[in-house]
Amino acid sequence: MEKKYSAEKNVLQLVALMKAHGVRKIVASPGNTNITFVGSVMNDPYFQVYSCVDERSAAYMACGMAEESGEPVALSCTGATAARNYPSGLTEAFYRKLPVLAITSSQPFGREGQLFPQYTDRTVQFKDIVTMSVQIPYPYSVDDEWANNVKINNALLQLRRNGGSPVHINIATNFSHDFSVSSLPDERVIRRYTLKDKLPELTAGKVCVFVGSHKKFTPELEHAVDEFCDRYNAIVLCDQTSNYKGKFRILGGLASGQMNYWPVCRSADVVIHLGEITGSYYWFKNTKVWRVNSDGEVRDPFKLLSKVFEMEEQDFFDYYNDQKNPSSNTYYQECVDEENSMRQELQELPLSNAWMCQQTAPKLPENSALHLGILNSLRSWNLFDTPKSVYSYSNVGGFGIDGVLSSCVGASLANPNKLFFCVLGDLATFYDMNVLGNRHIGNNLRIIVSNNGTGYEMHCPGSIGEEFGEDSDRYFAAGGHYGKQSRSLLKNYAENLGFEYISAESKEEYLSHLDYFVSPETHEKPILFEVFVSEEDDDKAYKLTREIRQDATSKAKDLAKSVLGEKGFQGLKKILKKG
Repeated sequence: MEKKYSAEKNVLQLVALMKAHGVRKIVASPGNTNITFVGSVMNDPYFQVYSCVDERSAAYMACGMAEESGEPVALSCTGATAARNYPSGLTEAFYRKLPVLAITSSQPFGREGQLFPQYTDRTVQFKDIVTMSVQIPYPYSVDDEWANNVKINNALLQLRRNGGSPVHINIATNFSHDFSVSSLPDERVIRRYTLKDKLPELTAGKVCVFVGSHKKFTPELEHAVDEFCDRYNAIVLCDQTSNYKGKFRILGGLASGQMNYWPVCRSADVVIHLGEITGSYYWFKNTKVWRVNSDGEVRDPFKLLSKVFEMEEQDFFDYYNDQKNPSSNTYYQECVDEENSMRQELQELPLSNAWMCQQTAPKLPENSALHLGILNSLRSWNLFDTPKSVYSYSNVGGFGIDGVLSSCVGASLANPNKLFFCVLGDLATFYDMNVLGNRHIGNNLRIIVSNNGTGYEMHCPGSIGEEFGEDSDRYFAAGGHYGKQSRSLLKNYAENLGFEYISAESKEEYLSHLDYFVSPETHEKPILFEVFVSEEDDDKAYKLTREIRQDATSKAKDLAKSVLGEKGFQGLKKILKKG
């Protein structure tokens, strides 16, 4: 029979990635639900397929085959109770660290609990039968296909990780009768490396070391990163939470935040991804991402991951620094020049969170700490840099507005001889204001509250709430809550709790208090500085900082919209996409 594959996209993804990861041996048990998978591998000469009617025996066969061959072995079964026969054999594989891949085929997942015959729930596994279990639905969008790609890659990588282990993939089928596909898709393959492996060569023309939220870099690691940048024509793209302070730091908030322009700093050939979640919403295109982290986990926020390095960052940079001699770093200078020219082009900002950052960030005292609220405060304070000795933090782990003040208070208590600054909006302040009553708070805490009387994030350009205009304050945002920018509510609360309270409603007032607020001298009390800004000014500042430049593509889009209107432009996009 001529080799043909099922038309089901998730099956094609799985088969293509099994080939890429070297999983060729398969023990298949009879059934209907797994026909789209088995029918796709049975006539492909790459795969070695064996039949076994009893799934329990099949699992033990896979154990023996994996042990003897030293290769991963896949299992395939149908729906109903078929998969219930695998656990005894998978238990054996678990405790012997054998790479057995249990592929269980399922009806569409939406049928769970709806009394469909032969549908069983396979979402939860015993702790000691597999080290990973993933659900692969039928994909109906590009995002679905991306998610399936990541999960299948992750599962197949897990088979050989830490000496080997059994893994489970539950894949949905639509019972397609179409086996007309003659070639497999070109699926992205993710590889994992440890120090014992031969690491890939890095030959890119431009390299971007992107750092998400990160602990302070040790002097040794900072030196290794700087040396790496010297050798590989690299930059270190940061936000305020990255906490890399070396000589190749690029605070990319201004350039990367442009809505109609693609900046140099996001045009690298390879991105080395360090750290955890970032609040900057950076993205890249036409590049490969290498993630370096001791946890070795597959993390793909840019949807471009190709390699995972399960090792300490220090070991990664030490290794690559030994592979190449220093070269001229033209990329860093390109980024610096672009950033500087944008700052010169930036128009005067109104009183806003962004303007406050522009005035305040460079004046923060040496060796102080900065805690930032999400989202508007963090985004605004990513536009202008702080002194090198100032380290910054934000609650980007859970990424909620709660706990900003509490985190800063906790840090200030841990080091009473250091100044701690906290910048946040009115919603985040009132959400977490109970902590201001804590009797342990010292005079090393200083807070800026940017009070615009609403949740700006639900109003800002590009948000869904923007389309509702003033109506968004009814339920999406929070206009009218917490005293409607009351001039006495937070003042009385703060003063009654022993804070020094200062406020401003104009740039002049703000600047008149600024030197006192950022003074490195110890004040008698902790300070709360409330600044009343308008939603309109925050909005204007947002647009001014994100529309400094426009490239040719954006200009063409604007022209098309002006001629066709928004609806006509969207219609044209659909026509061009179909064509």
